[in-house]
Amino acid sequence: MSHRDVVNGRKLVTVLLLWLGSSAEVGHTVAHPDLGLEEVVFVIQSQGNAYHARRAAERKEEILQQAIELEQGPPAVVLLHELSEYEGDWSVLAALPRLSGIYGQSASWFFFIEEETRVTLSALLQVLQRYHVHEEWFLGKHLHDNEASIIHHYAFSEDPSSFGYPDPAAGLALSAPLLQRLAERIQHEHLKSDFTIDLKHEIALYIWDEGKGPKLTAVPEFCTESRDDCATTFTTYLPNCGEPILKKDVFVAVKTWQRFHSERVPVVKATWEKDAEILEYYSDVADASIPTISLGVPNTERGHCGKTFAILRRFMSEAVPKTDWLLIVDDDTLISLPRLRRLLRCYDPKEAVSLGERYGFGLVRNGYSYITGGGGIVLSRVAVSRLLSSGCRCYSDDAPDDMVLGKCLTSLGVPITHSPLFHQARPDDYNYSLISLRQAISFHKHWNVDPVSVYKYWLQDTNLRDEL
Repeated sequence: MSHRDVVNGRKLVTVLLLWLGSSAEVGHTVAHPDLGLEEVVFVIQSQGNAYHARRAAERKEEILQQAIELEQGPPAVVLLHELSEYEGDWSVLAALPRLSGIYGQSASWFFFIEEETRVTLSALLQVLQRYHVHEEWFLGKHLHDNEASIIHHYAFSEDPSSFGYPDPAAGLALSAPLLQRLAERIQHEHLKSDFTIDLKHEIALYIWDEGKGPKLTAVPEFCTESRDDCATTFTTYLPNCGEPILKKDVFVAVKTWQRFHSERVPVVKATWEKDAEILEYYSDVADASIPTISLGVPNTERGHCGKTFAILRRFMSEAVPKTDWLLIVDDDTLISLPRLRRLLRCYDPKEAVSLGERYGFGLVRNGYSYITGGGGIVLSRVAVSRLLSSGCRCYSDDAPDDMVLGKCLTSLGVPITHSPLFHQARPDDYNYSLISLRQAISFHKHWNVDPVSVYKYWLQDTNLRDEL
C-alpha cells in the first residue's frame, strides 16, 4: 500500500466519522483522532545564507528524530529556500502553488515555523486533531496592533485591535483546503500592493480577503515563551555564536546632508556613535565640525543611490581602513552596535552577505528582495566586491538605493538575509509584546518621538528599561 493510499484511507475514515455525527465542536472533542505525522507538512522558513541553512537543517533533523521516537512515519519537512530556485519563496504566498502541487493531495496540514522554532510533535498533533481537516483553518499565536501602523498601511485604523495576525516565531498552520484554494487564487489575481513589508500581517490580510476567508484562530499552545502545555517554543533571533566580532572589523557609514547636520547628527553623537571605532559621515558638503565628507554627489530629495554607490567605492578603496563588514545607515537610524557585532559572529565574512530587514517587490511575479535602508544595511566585503565588479549601476542618483542594491545582489545570486531585529520604522509602529521579547538591533525615524529616549529604552544595554 502506498503512502498516498494510507493518507487517503485516514481521510475517508475521518469523513465517515463526521458524517455519522461522532464529532462535536472544535475545542471540546477530537475532530480528527487518527491524524498522523505523515499528513503534516512542516515548512521551515529557511534562508540561503550558510549559517541559516545550517540552522534550518538542524531543525529538520530534530523533527525527523522526534518522529522516529514516536514510532510514526516521517513527515515531509521542507526547507523553504530549497523549494525552488526562486529566491522570493520566502514571501510564502509565492510558494503556495509549488507546495500545493507537491503535497496538496496527501497533506492535511501545512505548518510553517522559523529556524529557531522548536516543536513538540506529540503536542502539535493533539492541537491539530481538534480541527476538522475538510474545513479551512488558519491557526497561530494571535497578535494585533494597538494603534494604526505605517508598516501595515494604517489598516483597520478605526479599530486596529480588531484584526489578528500570527507570530511566526510560534508557528502557523494552514489546513490543506485553505492552502489549496489560496494557491489557486494567487495564480490568477494580482496583489493589492507590489511590496512585501510585514509578511505576517500581509499573509493574514490575504487569507481574510475582506471577510471572504477565515480570520486567524488563536491557539494558546503555539508559544514563544515556554509553558507546560506548549506545542511550540522559540529560542532567539540573537543567537550566541561566540564572542562578538571586534569593533575594528565594522566600517560604519552614516548618510546625511547639510540640513540635518544640526538636527540628526547630534542624536547619533549622543547615542550610538561611541560604540563605533571606524565611522564616517557622508554629506553633500564637507563640515569640519562633525566632520562630514562630501563624495561629490549632490543631495537628492528621494532615493540616495548615487551617494550609496560612492560609499561602496570608498569602502573598497585604500582611503579607509580595510574591514570585513560595511554598515550603511541613515542619520535618523538608531542602532545597537554591540548587538550587531554579536550577531555578525554568526556569519562568515568570506561569504557574500547582505543582512538587515528584508522587504520584497513584485515577489509573486518574479520580483526581487532588498534590505530596507532605514534599519541599516550590512554588507560583507565580499558582497561589496562582487557588486561593484558586476558593473551594476544606479539608473539615476536619486534612485532608491536599497532597492537597486537588492535587485543587483539578487541577480548575482547573493542571498538577501533577513533579521527581524532590524526595523525600518519606530518602536510605536510594531506590536509592543512582539518587540519586547527581542533584543532589537535598530529602529528608524525621529518622527513624534524623543530619539535619545528611544535609544536608551530599546537599544542601550543597561537596566534603564526597567527604571523608566
